[in-house]
Amino acid sequence: MTLPEQVHASAGIAAFGASRFFNRELSWLHFNRRVLEEAENERHPLLERLRFLSISASNLDEFYMVRVAGLRGQVVAGIDTPSQDGLTPAEQLDRITRFVAELTDEQQETWVRLEALLADAGIHVLQAEQ
Repeated sequence: MTLPEQVHASAGIAAFGASRFFNRELSWLHFNRRVLEEAENERHPLLERLRFLSISASNLDEFYMVRVAGLRGQVVAGIDTPSQDGLTPAEQLDRITRFVAELTDEQQETWVRLEALLADAGIHVLQAEQ
């Protein structure tokens, strides 16, 4: 075993192979979850928390328009070449769908909490008909 292989092995990282890589799309979704966590951070002022929630939602919209659309295009084109982390476009879409289901639930729960706090602060969100 060469020195670089020994270093990686001692750190618990495979010297070669897909396990060395993070999936780009899933990594981005984890980043967006961290943005959402800032919306839940009670140390931030209320309107800043609302801003973080908004950023999280906007980021997710863009993610679907660009990255998910690209993956769907690959699936439709019959491309099944794995990315460096070993996931095919179809496998990435499956994992994205599961992750986003949880993320959007968290966004909705955060919005319900923030909307109540806004109302307590005298800020009311009105529907268009109101």
